[in-house]
Amino acid sequence: MADESRSKIIKANPIGNRLDTFRASFESECRGLAITGADALYHISGERSRNSLLDLISALQVLPASRSLPSKGNNINLFGDLLELNSTINSGNFDIERILPLLRVVLNNEPDEIIWNNVYTAIAASTAFTVAKPTTPPLSAPSLAASFQQTPWLHNTGSFANSTEHRKYVDGVLKEELGQLYVGIPGFFDAYFGSVPGLKSAAQAVFDKCKEGNNPLYREESGWQGWPEGARERDVLSWFAPLTGQLLDFAAEDQPTSRPRRRPLAQPHQPVQGSTADRKLDVGFVDDPSAGVDVKCHWSQILIPGELKSNPLADKASKAWLDLGRYAREVFAAQDNRRFVLGFTLCGSLMRLWEFDRLGGIASEQFDINEDGLQFVSAVLGFLWLSEEQLGFDPTVITAGDKRYMEIERDNQTERLVIDKVVKRVTCVAGRATTCLIAHREGDDSRTSLVIKDSWQFPERDEEGGLLREATEKDVVNVARYYHHETVCVGGQEDDIRGNVRCGLDITKATNYRPESSMPPPSTAGRCVSRTGRSSSVAGRKRSSSSTCAPLPPTKRTCSSSSKKGGRAIANRVHRRVIVRDYGKPIYMASSKASLLAALENCIAGYESLHMRAGILQRDISPNNLMVNEDEDNPSWHAFLIDLDLAIKEDREKASGARGKTGTRAFMAIGVLHDDEPHSFMHDLESFFWVLFWICIHYDESQGRVVQEFDKWNYANTEELAKLKLGTVSDDEIFRKTTLEHFTDYYQPLIPCVNRLRRKIFPGGGRRRAPNLKLYDEMKEILRTAQAELNEAEG
Repeated sequence: MADESRSKIIKANPIGNRLDTFRASFESECRGLAITGADALYHISGERSRNSLLDLISALQVLPASRSLPSKGNNINLFGDLLELNSTINSGNFDIERILPLLRVVLNNEPDEIIWNNVYTAIAASTAFTVAKPTTPPLSAPSLAASFQQTPWLHNTGSFANSTEHRKYVDGVLKEELGQLYVGIPGFFDAYFGSVPGLKSAAQAVFDKCKEGNNPLYREESGWQGWPEGARERDVLSWFAPLTGQLLDFAAEDQPTSRPRRRPLAQPHQPVQGSTADRKLDVGFVDDPSAGVDVKCHWSQILIPGELKSNPLADKASKAWLDLGRYAREVFAAQDNRRFVLGFTLCGSLMRLWEFDRLGGIASEQFDINEDGLQFVSAVLGFLWLSEEQLGFDPTVITAGDKRYMEIERDNQTERLVIDKVVKRVTCVAGRATTCLIAHREGDDSRTSLVIKDSWQFPERDEEGGLLREATEKDVVNVARYYHHETVCVGGQEDDIRGNVRCGLDITKATNYRPESSMPPPSTAGRCVSRTGRSSSVAGRKRSSSSTCAPLPPTKRTCSSSSKKGGRAIANRVHRRVIVRDYGKPIYMASSKASLLAALENCIAGYESLHMRAGILQRDISPNNLMVNEDEDNPSWHAFLIDLDLAIKEDREKASGARGKTGTRAFMAIGVLHDDEPHSFMHDLESFFWVLFWICIHYDESQGRVVQEFDKWNYANTEELAKLKLGTVSDDEIFRKTTLEHFTDYYQPLIPCVNRLRRKIFPGGGRRRAPNLKLYDEMKEILRTAQAELNEAEG
């Protein structure tokens, strides 16, 4: 009926020739370009491009139908939605690809119904992918001091739960995760390639050979032989691989054979194995000399990803840069000991060299491979000859035969921890990038398992290891027990992003850098020093001559400095490890429904103990942070909490200063999503409810599935998600229908229990605002009763 009503309004208010003025203006703006139509927008400079879109929205606003058509959101009519879209475009926080279909149908003078349908689609896209810009209360307002702890959530691709990871959704979140990608940074090549032994002289010798003979590979006046006219991706791929082989052959004449033998891989139409969704890679380098067109490669084999575009104008964030970032995400996910990923983009004949890390991505200055042939040869040989450490692999994770291990300094002694398996790997580029490994001490005949948690933390945050040690000392129950923690060192330096991984490169010198506020340049001080209670991994080990940042003197490196001002531009992350004694499996893998409820009850008891005995709020309750142990030979807690990355002391008077935090959005409390109140234990207790609700929908015993209606919870902005959640629990009949329709057959018997929890946490369908310590016991009692009911029904 709604669609029928909309059609009547559109027919009663025809557009006629009212958009002709806009069409004429846009065509005039594009006159002189080689391309016409909506795609011409890519060729218009940023300010003029935005103005063209604003003109389009203004033209649509004055149409009579806009004041009669219904709103897509909460406005009076579509006119209000267009006002919001206008503001979004004007802010610059909008991807023009999301409005191109609308622009295209307007320029093509499509029927009115098609135009208005595309208007609604553009508005929906702007809502789904607009990044919320949180505000910070004035420091002079003492009544708001507590809420200043509430640092903004940074949505990243590691927060997806039970998702198919469709590209149309992932790209919007990945763009937010990566933030500003800084390009044109002086000194980039020397920082990452300058320490490759003999590269400079070898590249010059190879380039000289390329110019020799009657039919040289390279001519100063025209560039590389065989460079395809139009630079179509298929033709460039056919040109690239053979040329790389020829460059290697030239280099081999003067170089030792000990160099690693890699080769380019070009399979743009064949998905690379190992990703959640099908992901294809234009070109890359693999550590497999035999890799060919028909060889199926895995992301674990991709050393250096590359992205090709035929259009030189695609060398921008919304095109080649984001595509390469997607590849970097897959490489990080598949290679658990990767500190950073190098790559390249080639748009037409314009090349950039890239580095992606846990802060985002940075790139070299752009160069034309047909005009600067020597730079191209240097880059290709550099990619082929970089050592594993220079490629971003962690040298503190050591491989010996078929074993991997790392060393720690504990109680003034060196311990070697043999890695048994990887149990968790967060899939993201920028973020904490948590990796969890099961290991045991070498020489321990009992092979007692330890869990090593490797992650990249904001240096301003309280160290998780210190909080875990305090919790253990205060006899907190059902929380992973402390063993050791440290800051990782690489080459005698504390391993941070700005100083070690980025070799002290100054992103404020990037060609696209725009200061977010008045800020100092990156700190240049710092060497790795041990601190009380914190040992340094492989302490005292000298940086090898092949170390990534070897050419830079120590006085040019950052140790772990960061700033509370200036946002991402001078943010930093520090590489830390925490080791605990308890291990288990995620709570959704419990062997029975009763075991699941018992584990949830014990985890709530653990949270209560952490809160009441240690004064710590965990603040990241999610299925992967709640563990169950059903192995009688495992001395760990039967159920317990892990992950104090985002935890804070409840009595802390001021914020950590960290720029943001991440989490699994599907389990955030409604009040946290609204960001209108300080985080309290009440929010985490609500998160326990969302964990159980989600498991009952997405798991049939321990087998997970994707449910389309709830997949959007991974991508919606925080305000929209808060409304979705509140709408789910606010009405008895709606909630009953939701559970009957979506709970798996296996978990249908838990509907009464989940409903009782809902009524307790959301009395009268609304949120609890006042703290209530009795809620701990009330929730545990509901879970105990449900267990008894299950046992009685099955007995």
